[in-house]
Amino acid sequence: MKVILGLGNPGREYEQTRHNVGWWVLDRLADVWRLDGWRRDGETITLAGTVAGHPVRLVKPQTYMNLSGGVLKPYLRREGFSYMKDLLVISDEVALPVGTFRVRPGGSAGGHNGLKSIEGALGSQEYARLRIGVGPEDPSHRHGDLSDYVLSDFGKRDEKLVRETFDTLTQLVETWLAEGPQAAMNKFNRRKEEGGRRKEE
Repeated sequence: MKVILGLGNPGREYEQTRHNVGWWVLDRLADVWRLDGWRRDGETITLAGTVAGHPVRLVKPQTYMNLSGGVLKPYLRREGFSYMKDLLVISDEVALPVGTFRVRPGGSAGGHNGLKSIEGALGSQEYARLRIGVGPEDPSHRHGDLSDYVLSDFGKRDEKLVRETFDTLTQLVETWLAEGPQAAMNKFNRRKEEGGRRKEE
């Protein structure tokens, strides 16, 4: 089984915040893959289905961000499950500008409390993560405390920029399913960087 875990906070007041963009991506994947039937499962809301022959489970932790890793315990006990190849975590990333993203097969949490919790639960940094940019184009334009920033709602322009990446992100996740995180990184990080260079030219 492939587990795609989107980070976010439960509660209507958080639905439109930058910190919940991982859940937005899960909702888009469910829509494109024509999966329905979200249900409560312990401390998560999950949706299961089959995509291109792969059993897939979309997971939204209901524990709040800094306790997200605890929801992985049932999967880690599953025979044959390997977090290095069967887990993809989708999170917001304030260090990346809105409209950009980055996928990696491993690495540090970078100060993100949700990723810190995942790392603690796994005892490893070697898991795939897709980070969605939620930061301003110029970091000096971000005012106030970081936690206040990520818990604030997107403006209309920034939300539009994020949602415009969803078709590409769906292709990226499908590449991860079929070929693994390294292939997704090679194909899509390069494409994003080349697109940025063309725009500058």
